[in-house]
Amino acid sequence: MVVADKVWKTQYPKEIPTTIQYPETSLVSFLEKAYKKNPDQRAILFMGSTLTYKELYESTVKLANGLKDLGLQSGDRVSIMLPNCPQAVISYYAVLMVGGIVVQTNPLYVERELEHQLNDSGATFMIALDWVYPKIEKVKKVSKLKKILITSLKDYLPFPKNLLFPLVAKKNGMNTKVPYSDEILSFTKVMKAGSPTALSIEATPDDVAILQYTGGTTGLAKGVMLTHRNLIVNVVQCNEWLYKSEYGKERVLGIVPFFHVYGMTVVMNSSIYMGSTMILLPKFDPKTSLKTIDKEKPTLFPGAPTMYIGLLNHPDISNYDLSSIKACISGSAPLPIEVQQQFEKITKGVLVEGYGLTETSPVTHCNFVWGGDRVTGSIGVPWPDTDAKIISLDTGEEVESGQVGELIIKGPQVMKGYWNRPEETAHTIQDGWLYTGDMGYMDEKGYFYIVDRKKDMIIAGGFNIYPREIEEVLFEHPAVMECVVIGVPDPYRGETVKAFIVLKEGEQVSEQEFDTYCREKLAAYKVPKKYEFREELPKTMVGKVLRRALREEEKNNQ
Repeated sequence: MVVADKVWKTQYPKEIPTTIQYPETSLVSFLEKAYKKNPDQRAILFMGSTLTYKELYESTVKLANGLKDLGLQSGDRVSIMLPNCPQAVISYYAVLMVGGIVVQTNPLYVERELEHQLNDSGATFMIALDWVYPKIEKVKKVSKLKKILITSLKDYLPFPKNLLFPLVAKKNGMNTKVPYSDEILSFTKVMKAGSPTALSIEATPDDVAILQYTGGTTGLAKGVMLTHRNLIVNVVQCNEWLYKSEYGKERVLGIVPFFHVYGMTVVMNSSIYMGSTMILLPKFDPKTSLKTIDKEKPTLFPGAPTMYIGLLNHPDISNYDLSSIKACISGSAPLPIEVQQQFEKITKGVLVEGYGLTETSPVTHCNFVWGGDRVTGSIGVPWPDTDAKIISLDTGEEVESGQVGELIIKGPQVMKGYWNRPEETAHTIQDGWLYTGDMGYMDEKGYFYIVDRKKDMIIAGGFNIYPREIEEVLFEHPAVMECVVIGVPDPYRGETVKAFIVLKEGEQVSEQEFDTYCREKLAAYKVPKKYEFREELPKTMVGKVLRRALREEEKNNQ
């Protein structure tokens, strides 16, 4: 099999083009188009409040002018440290409107992570939530921050929730007094003071739009430079993939955080491109999510496996109507087959697994939502204008279909590079190909499969063991809610297999029972030698299990 064959193209339904003409513009044009085309369409629903596209656009223009008046210039980096809320969308597009670069910042960062990101990016402006201010205060003196804009979730809550919110915040330990000054400013005041006249400054397609920091699961996070072109391409590809979606008629559930590249592209930017209504939740909570789906009737629900698992395992799920959901694309982590089947059975919608990386804006592969074949356990086929191949770790040459090697990718959504890290950029992108570090294979039809991260592969007694295969088996056990498998040091085998398991409520299963179960489904060398039962697993905000944290625990316990 050679790359020129691109056999996956023969799998495309007639409705999806294999190549696309992309607009030569900036991301801001998406918002301008939605505002002009349908100004009274609801853009955002947030905990009972509503913003139309007219209100969203006008707020964005005013904030952009306010930021410019404060000294923000084209190319300046702005850290946005917000959960999913109207301010996150307004801030994102306002920064781009001025020609600035958005630095996506996780509100759950601890001081060390925040200090690293601010210093690495050189951010001079920051827009953040009031309850994270104590962390900002501790690091701002060692950063380049000149202006900090502070907002609160209550700023966009309807009456009487806005009055009750401070009481709830105080009860939850989130009541923070902010010392406003010439450097620390009110978000709403800056926005209200801004001119309503649209700015003429506009970035070019090849200018960097955002610095998206990798999760840091392998050490210090790196800033991924994604251009306006990268992000526009991925949004247009997404729209072509979801070809049954109708402009201005979709309702998209926005639980995946916008500070994560997946939520930013597949929810926020894609919704604005399609003039859709975003139903925003600042964090994932199964009960709140079920109530929201039942009440607001979203048609599209991009999510992560842990979200679908959380909903499926909620005891009251049968009390809620989830039938409005037409399609879900699962990303950020492998989707267990059992979860896919159960969720489709309950919603009657389609749940497919996709694949991507921060470095690819993020999506590169997906199963067909409509029209084409869906292959269980596969990440699907490459998106339009995207090339992919599997290469040997030994020779660097492309391998035959069915053989495992490293997945490498080429396409217009591939990053410009890592911020201030030319050597790492040169190592990751070679001859236009992005080396993903993921091990996988391609079948004869062009469908791709991920067997695991190269660094997650366990080598025990000379055997290569892929954790995902073992996790799939464990997920099939009716008592298992969540699980993860890692390699732990072993004096005889070098490494051995350890499984961390979260059982469903009320379930009890012994290590011996799991051992017997796994031996029926796995070769002996793949069967976990150790088990640990937990109440929960360490995860990133988007629901990706932090294997590194578990490895460090094991190392410290040696």
